[in-house]
Amino acid sequence: MKTKTDSYKLNNLCRGCKLCLKGQKLVLFVGGKCSRNCWYCSLSEGRKNSPQMWANEKPCETNQDIIQEAIDSNATGAGITGGDPLVYLDKTTSAAKALKIKFGKKFHIHIYLPLPLVDKTKLEKLASYIDEIRFHPSFLINPDESLMQEEIEKIKLASQIFGKQNTGIELPLLPEKKKEIIEFIKQIEPYISFVNLNEFELSDTNFDIITKDYTLNEDTYTIHGSIEAGKEILKKFKSTDLNIHLCTAKTKNHHQYHNRLLLHNILPYGVRTEEATVVYFTIIPKDMKETIQKLKQYTKHFHIDSRHNRILLKESEVQKLYNTKEFEINLCEEHPTYDAEKTSFWKITEEDFN
Repeated sequence: MKTKTDSYKLNNLCRGCKLCLKGQKLVLFVGGKCSRNCWYCSLSEGRKNSPQMWANEKPCETNQDIIQEAIDSNATGAGITGGDPLVYLDKTTSAAKALKIKFGKKFHIHIYLPLPLVDKTKLEKLASYIDEIRFHPSFLINPDESLMQEEIEKIKLASQIFGKQNTGIELPLLPEKKKEIIEFIKQIEPYISFVNLNEFELSDTNFDIITKDYTLNEDTYTIHGSIEAGKEILKKFKSTDLNIHLCTAKTKNHHQYHNRLLLHNILPYGVRTEEATVVYFTIIPKDMKETIQKLKQYTKHFHIDSRHNRILLKESEVQKLYNTKEFEINLCEEHPTYDAEKTSFWKITEEDFN
């Protein structure tokens, strides 16, 4: 069944996905080192193998940094990813514990894990703070039967520790692996309650292989046949209780991310747009103190954005301030995220008031 967020589902969504689609999940990237080297990995060159931790678009050094981003983004949960979070087990558990202490048990935390480093001790340590676990099995890159059975046993163990209802798998939808995906799901079905299938996408780290071996859709970044393969997988399990979610690129980019932007706090005098960006009218002073003193002669409605070295103005006063000829005023449209990625920027002129 197609959802209102342009994805497809069989039965229900797991708790983590429900919050994610609403934009309520903080994305906690604990580090880029991984226990595997999947050729289709979509991780950017900048993050791959990097020890830098990120909460959404914010680089973090401490748990307090993570907590502040959760506050700023009005998150009600977090998804922990990497790399492999088990490479950073102490950092992972410390961050999860800090989030639970700050926001309480209802703050839902899920985690993405490849399976090489998984064992009982680590799973039990994670279970103290993690609510939902999503595994990425190895069979897409290594079809070895003994390895597959070993990983199935690890998933079975996790199901006993976290509960079947909180255990699942998440896979990229490689269209040529449809049969293998179906067979693997059948083998682990007794131990999981959900399967997340992600539309296969192009990235800077898999670009050479994708452009050589696959056909791209008209959007030039999703792989032809990926969604179709996912729909066929859903049909194969329609008579089961398994919860399967086929998450499309459009779901992530046009809904999940859009909703997260809408929830994120904005600075004073910002104006939200339908695209979930924010418009600010700004002065970028050469001398902050001098500009503030001059500005106070005309208005008290402004905000000093020290982090970006700028002054934000109230929209209704922009024309009055422009007419003084004392200030160079800019219109800046940007994402309301920590990195404040700009989508447009220009110097205000007389034409902007006509």
